[in-house]
Amino acid sequence: MTLLPWSHDCSAGFTLRGWHSQPSGKPLLHFIHGNGFCTRTYEPMLSLLAEDFDLWLCDMQGHGDSDHGGPFKGWNLNAELAVEAFVAGCAIFGKVPRYACGHSFGGVLTSLILAAHPALFQRAVLMDPVLFPPAQILLLNLFGGLIRNPMAEGARRRRTQWPDREEAFARLHGRGIFRGWQDDALRAHIEHALREEPGQGVVLKCQPEREAEIFESRPRGLWRSLLQIQTPVRLIHGTDTYPFVHQSATRLAARNRQVTVERLPGGHCFMQEDARLAGERVKGFLLGE
Repeated sequence: MTLLPWSHDCSAGFTLRGWHSQPSGKPLLHFIHGNGFCTRTYEPMLSLLAEDFDLWLCDMQGHGDSDHGGPFKGWNLNAELAVEAFVAGCAIFGKVPRYACGHSFGGVLTSLILAAHPALFQRAVLMDPVLFPPAQILLLNLFGGLIRNPMAEGARRRRTQWPDREEAFARLHGRGIFRGWQDDALRAHIEHALREEPGQGVVLKCQPEREAEIFESRPRGLWRSLLQIQTPVRLIHGTDTYPFVHQSATRLAARNRQVTVERLPGGHCFMQEDARLAGERVKGFLLGE
């Protein structure tokens, strides 16, 4: 899979970057990553999807090769910035069918894009999107500063550097969020979500504070946006993911007929545990197979 870099000086005052495949006339797939990752973390699955789609991969604020951009601009604005960059660059692909996919944080951003821009994509897959239940959102809005946030706390404690990539692989293999990942998926993360830093070895591109900022924030008007989606959507989540993801998926499918739900074996990062199965299910829904 050959990918070419792109960059976009966005209206928020920093540069978004990402990757795209060489235009070939195939349908175009827009992809956004999860919090703390980058799009090329998902190369095992994306390389399979590249057989049937051209790819537009967007690294969000502070992730991958995109600028840190100061304080996190929020979920809703980041979704709009992804659209801004895509619209600025997608003309090179011509008039082909356009689809969208996102994981976790990226799945939520994709859902916000679908609601705000119903004509932009023909179909979409949300992979284990962290759709906070309405009651949880209300609780966080009222008492967020008083409620302990283990995800943000864990992010701030995250180790940020290793002597080299092999040491990073050995230390992360089978641990935490990476438990159960295929070796090639973890190696893709090590290769693309870390950078070499003189005198420090390799360091995380996404600063732990940025990851924590995202865990401590939430989209505005999430459920209003979810119920406005007019695009056919398949929400796929892992059988062993966070309980609230399954609960929210069931709630959404009951309230918006455009959304159907599918469960695949694995956890929150099921597509990193079995890239082939995930890729087949994404392709099958997007292409109507």
